[in-house]
Amino acid sequence: MSDVEQRPGTPRNRLAAATSPYLRQHADNPVDWYPWGAEALDLARHTGKPIHLSIGYAACHWCHVLARESFADRETAQLLNTLFVNVKVDREERPDLDKIYQIAQQMLTQGGGGWPLTMFLTPDDQWPFFGGTYFPNTARHGLPAFRTVIERVARYYQEQQPAVRAQNAALGRAFAELAAGPPLSSEARLDASPLLAARSTDSASFDAEFGGLRGAPKFPHPVRLERLLAQWRSSSNDPEPDLEALYLATLTLTRMAEGGLYDQLGGGFCRYAVDERWMIPHFEKMLYDNAALLANYADAALATGDSFYARIAAETADWMLRDLRAPGGAFFSSLDADSEGEEGRYYAWDRGEVESALTAAEWAVFAPRFGLEEPPNFERRWHLYFARPFPAGADAEFRGLMDSARAKLFVLRSQRVPPARDEKILTSWNALAIRGLARAARALERDDLENAAVAALTHLRHAHWREGRLLASFYDGRAQLAAYLDDHAFLADALLELLQMRWQDGALDWLRELLEILLLHFEDPAGGFFFTADDHEALIHRSKSFADEATPAGNGIAAQVLQRAGYVLGEPRYLAAAERLLRAAWPLLERRPDAHASLAAALEEYLEPPEIVILRGEALEIRRWARALGRRYDPHRLVLAIPAEAAGLPDALASKPAVGAAIAYRCRGLRCDEPVSSLEELLGT
Repeated sequence: MSDVEQRPGTPRNRLAAATSPYLRQHADNPVDWYPWGAEALDLARHTGKPIHLSIGYAACHWCHVLARESFADRETAQLLNTLFVNVKVDREERPDLDKIYQIAQQMLTQGGGGWPLTMFLTPDDQWPFFGGTYFPNTARHGLPAFRTVIERVARYYQEQQPAVRAQNAALGRAFAELAAGPPLSSEARLDASPLLAARSTDSASFDAEFGGLRGAPKFPHPVRLERLLAQWRSSSNDPEPDLEALYLATLTLTRMAEGGLYDQLGGGFCRYAVDERWMIPHFEKMLYDNAALLANYADAALATGDSFYARIAAETADWMLRDLRAPGGAFFSSLDADSEGEEGRYYAWDRGEVESALTAAEWAVFAPRFGLEEPPNFERRWHLYFARPFPAGADAEFRGLMDSARAKLFVLRSQRVPPARDEKILTSWNALAIRGLARAARALERDDLENAAVAALTHLRHAHWREGRLLASFYDGRAQLAAYLDDHAFLADALLELLQMRWQDGALDWLRELLEILLLHFEDPAGGFFFTADDHEALIHRSKSFADEATPAGNGIAAQVLQRAGYVLGEPRYLAAAERLLRAAWPLLERRPDAHASLAAALEEYLEPPEIVILRGEALEIRRWARALGRRYDPHRLVLAIPAEAAGLPDALASKPAVGAAIAYRCRGLRCDEPVSSLEELLGT
């Protein structure tokens, strides 16, 4: 629990029993907080008090600042308690609420969103009438003081009811117009024009010196990096392969791993960098970022054979297993940006502290490499990054000194007060972790990563699956909250990825159940999937988004996995749903293809179906074949090694029987070639 929100000796509010660590951080505030739910909403309707809605998450630095400055302040709390019904929401538990009110805030202010999100809602129907993000306790940075804001908002609501209702009506109309536009007709042909436009945008918008998108702040955008690698691979047999796509992806991956965005001692990536050189991060470390980047670096290692990418993938996976893994095998959500009340305190160094910890020989190689001979770069201290490349001809002794210096400093740093950890287990983020671990296990040939992926999946199956429905969050021994689109789509994708590492009959059955739930409870008849199920709590808006954000769009991943599963299982309903989705999203793909990379990946496989290799035979032999195939980077190929004794297979797989020790069936979409009984022949095709 973060130390900044604690007020020992004060009465605890209703958040003390919450299932979110972020909400529990506010349990000792003098604010009379409620979690989102019937009790708070009924109270607002009964009293007529507007709702003060505050949305954040445990690793958010400015959320802690707002809590320390205002929510822990008794005078501010008294105002809030008198004027509003105060509701606290963890955006990671309730992304449905966060999506709605982030959009509303941007509509109301014509500005950007972010966290903490501060919204004020009408008491009877929860429509927002004023919003913002962080407000300081005193007027500064061009922002009014938070107390001034809440007094003015309360007065405005009481005195300007007609204006509030008129604004809410206009906001309702704006929400109704959020749809992508009329879908592409069933007669019109889907083509590659959005793929070409997205590729052109990448060339124009990427930073040729430091990688990533130009300017600051800089976010990793792993889904775009995955697309660039895949586009290069798709063109690799062309007369003029797209080498620029490979360059843009690998430049970005190199510069991120060399910068302070990456933890140079412990592994793992922070959420984003505040500068264009990736030097100084916002220090929170999120499971979803690292899961996606783990897959990126594993893919880059396979694509290029460069040991640097393999090392970063290995260290990122090791960090996930060491610092985020829960006792039951799943993964916790994040590490805080702050420790001991200061952002980045855990990671920054005094130069003398480093020099005294190392031998003279270690210091001589470590200091210039990691910027300790440069001026301090973070709060008069040093945050480590690659300031200089390895000298030409660096030998084993040089690298040994570097490794021993890193190891010593890692042990020394481990003695500090660590950042707080959000020990909430989220289905969607764990699904991303399972996918990343499976990709890394294949690229690095590490059985421990495969076993970790299976263990995380086992936790989700046992703890998050109840009576044929999926739950979104698990904390303190209890799973809760109806799962969202992302939970189902990401988990289905993870299952398909993990099945390529280790065949499990139950995993295939679960994959089919998840896809059936998507079709039954989430699909819009016009195409695509809503973020919430048809039996979800009724909110002011039912979101349906196609754009990638910090995580890939649930609709984009759903389209990909429906197509792939449709081909593997011979299920035309899945293929038809994926096509309906792409047609519904087509106006957005045409307007902003660069913002819809996961949908672009689905479109590419719609136009050119992936290769599917079904291996049947003795378990050890077909696993050997699968590993041999897995040593080549080919994102448009699925390899499923199904033992001869596998039972209950769907017809599309049962029709490919085991013959001898091993046999391979190669299919492209719904068309299959003659079976291949030689690994050498298979590798040569």
